[in-house]
Amino acid sequence: MTDDHNVQQDWNHRLALAQEMLPLISRLHREKNVVTSIFGRLLVGVTDIDIIKAHRYARRIAKKELPLEQTLPVLKELVELDLGTASIDLGALAVQFSKSDEKDLRSFVEGHLTEVIGTEKELTPRDVVLYGFGRIGRLLARILIAREATYGGVRLRAVVVRKKGDEDIVKRASLLRRDSVHGPFDGTITVDHDNDRIIANGTAIQMIYADDPASIDYTAYGINDAIVVDNTGRWRDREGLSQHLKSQGVAKALLTAPGKGDIKNIVYGINEAMIDDGDDILSAASCTTNGITPVLKVINDRYGIEHGHVETVHSYTNDQNLADNYHKGPRRGRAAGLNMVLTETGAAKAVAKAVPEMQGKLTGNAIRVPTPDVSMAVLNLTLNTEVEREEVNEFLRDVTLHSSLRQQVDYINSPDVVSTDFVGSTHAGVVDGLATIANGRHLVLYVWYDNEYGYSNQVIRIVEHIAGVRPSVYPRRLDPSELK
Repeated sequence: MTDDHNVQQDWNHRLALAQEMLPLISRLHREKNVVTSIFGRLLVGVTDIDIIKAHRYARRIAKKELPLEQTLPVLKELVELDLGTASIDLGALAVQFSKSDEKDLRSFVEGHLTEVIGTEKELTPRDVVLYGFGRIGRLLARILIAREATYGGVRLRAVVVRKKGDEDIVKRASLLRRDSVHGPFDGTITVDHDNDRIIANGTAIQMIYADDPASIDYTAYGINDAIVVDNTGRWRDREGLSQHLKSQGVAKALLTAPGKGDIKNIVYGINEAMIDDGDDILSAASCTTNGITPVLKVINDRYGIEHGHVETVHSYTNDQNLADNYHKGPRRGRAAGLNMVLTETGAAKAVAKAVPEMQGKLTGNAIRVPTPDVSMAVLNLTLNTEVEREEVNEFLRDVTLHSSLRQQVDYINSPDVVSTDFVGSTHAGVVDGLATIANGRHLVLYVWYDNEYGYSNQVIRIVEHIAGVRPSVYPRRLDPSELK
């Protein structure tokens, strides 16, 4: 029997296992509102090939592929349990069982899912309004629509914009449907002209045309106790954002930019515990702050950071000029598609708002480059202790596999990755292990981040948190400090 024949047989065997998993995954979601994943890669709307790829993903981090023979039995046990709404990691459960002394899989699974057995199957949805519908607004819409279908906890009810012509709603729908960077919308979109609504995958999104955030009566559209996500960047202080709270039907406002004054800047996974029930205005900080803070936090906790410099190589944004022209900001008036543009970033200082122990330890600058999406942060750090390259990489690899920051920090160890490979990443930042430099107390880390989509996912995590609809994740993820 030839090697080629063996390879083909192995592939066919894995396909058969994946195809056996498909109806079980669907049944768990449909009947119990349980979403499954493989080391954080969601198995929602997947094909048999997607399932195989998710198992191969483990090799990228854990250095070996996860066999489907390990996860299929776990999946079969889950289907038989009376589970409530949850996100369950088949990969983590399967690996933990293989390393445990437990012989009975059913007992092992039940022991790890005690809190979710016999609980509610559905979440009470919370109304969400997007104020603004630009780059971030449209990605938030895509994610909210998908999350509603997945968990049912958040419900996009309306988008508020300034009307820019008779065909405004058609153009808005078209921009939601097609995206030059992130590709086409996954589903169907229709326009209800008579009622000013965009219907996306069965979600009716009311288009509200207004110039004044304080004068909108959301209750007239059946919207109540809503979370307004302001992605215009027009107001960044409490006085400006408080206008949203004057509208009927609004409970809270979340800014997708760094907040000024006493507004809490939240980096999900790091400091969401500081959110109080009484906080009615919050900030999701910036994309760069989200990209670097989780990595800096775990490095500081483990090794101690004496001081450091953060240099961000950032894709151009819509506030830059396409051709040389006047701009109120320094250098940003030069053509974005032709130049590297040196500018400043407040992200290094903003890290201290989420991680107070980093106060005064970081400096930062930014270089805007001629790419439309995906940026990189170079973390040039002096540590309190000496480190070795493989030791740091191994630790960061474990953070991405086993810790509570798994959704925030990813790790890659591939010789040919470039920026476009990270378009669509849902993580706040991805550590490039091959680029890590360690020399005594000197450590340099390279962190990729999709400054549009990765950041938007962080925003949605905050929305779900303040709405009280974040799904419980099992098995329990470790605090990074618990990692060996």
